[in-house]
Amino acid sequence: MSLVRKVARPLLAAIFIKGGYDAFMTPGGRAAMAAPLINRLAGPLGLPNDPDLLVRANGLAMAGGGTLLALGRVPRLASVVLAASLVPTTVAGHAFWDETDPAARKQQLTQFLKNLSMLGGVLLAAVDTDGKPGLAYRAGLASDAAGRAARSGRREARHLAKTARREAKLVAFQAKDAVS
Repeated sequence: MSLVRKVARPLLAAIFIKGGYDAFMTPGGRAAMAAPLINRLAGPLGLPNDPDLLVRANGLAMAGGGTLLALGRVPRLASVVLAASLVPTTVAGHAFWDETDPAARKQQLTQFLKNLSMLGGVLLAAVDTDGKPGLAYRAGLASDAAGRAARSGRREARHLAKTARREAKLVAFQAKDAVS
């Protein structure tokens, strides 16, 4: 792992660990802010209509994903979890479009944009292969190798069939000579 990754991952993860821990331990204010969104989406998504529980679950996902990212354990999966947990947090917690006070609207817009920046960071971390080929590349290589093996197998089968026909003709010729 490069030095940049060793430093950048924990730096990116720190806000998720702290925010997730806080949301898990004291969901009160966050649950109240998230309640309208949860009330709208709980039924269609098949989630329980319990803002405290869902805020705690989201906080646990953030703290767990942040910890895994910081430690460099399954960082791509951890980044996807963080991205998924950040979207509802941003929509429910920083709805600047609902604010009427200009100062509060500006503050919420700043926090909204900060979360979008964090989302960009975790999306980059989700596609970072750490210098190793990604799954799509490796699947392509495996597909190419299978194709080469199949072509080689067909060529070898044609060659063996030709050789067998030649040998059969030779045996038939020798049998005919032996009879004559």
